Amino acid sequence: MSESEAQRSGMGEQEPLLGRAGDASQQDGLPLYHNLVIGTGVIAQAGSWILVAIVWGAVFSNPVILFSAHPLLNSAAILLFTQGVLILQPTHTAKQKKHGTWAHTGLNDLALSAGIAGLVVIEYNKIAHNGTHFVSPHAILGLITYILILIQGLIGFTQYFVPQIYGGEENAKKLYKYHRVSGYFIFLMLLATVAAATQTDYNKNVLKIKLWAVIVAAVITLIGVLPRVKKQKFGWLAGQ
Repeated sequence: MSESEAQRSGMGEQEPLLGRAGDASQQDGLPLYHNLVIGTGVIAQAGSWILVAIVWGAVFSNPVILFSAHPLLNSAAILLFTQGVLILQPTHTAKQKKHGTWAHTGLNDLALSAGIAGLVVIEYNKIAHNGTHFVSPHAILGLITYILILIQGLIGFTQYFVPQIYGGEENAKKLYKYHRVSGYFIFLMLLATVAAATQTDYNKNVLKIKLWAVIVAAVITLIGVLPRVKKQKFGWLAGQ
């Protein structure tokens, strides 16, 4: 099989880190949105939507107040971040990467907007009720994650759209592997933050979301996301 044929079939250097070859390679002629469900993507979709259903179900099972917007917006942000990862992972040709990057950026921008709105809601609520700020493990982990997302987004945007500040496109591309690694780390942080939220007083007394349910949904999501990681995209970090 030639190199071009191998790429079209998702084999060769495009082999995913886990799973069989072709699990995560976009096929020629298929629309970009197909990337959201190919291979183990459908498992990631199941996990992320289950997580949203758990949170939204708990919120709407109780009287809706201003604070309710915080878990609603942040769970929506995680769902959008998941789509941002899934849409870009399978791309491997220049055209696919270009379209995938635009979609990745758009989805992440929507996710970031939802996350920031969720932060504004909780801070306004804290101020209005003279509450303490960033004391619980959930709050501290959430703040760290917010900061990392902002840094990640800024670097990712400038690497692709304003590479001149890195000394040119080639220099900017050398940093892509670090952007990918940090992105997956932040994704884990997002899921950990939701898990930590189950231990807050508000959840224990009102929402009553179970830690085990969040962990199960998070694990299902990761089972769908991680097999689609292509090891060669990490360069020397993956021993290439």
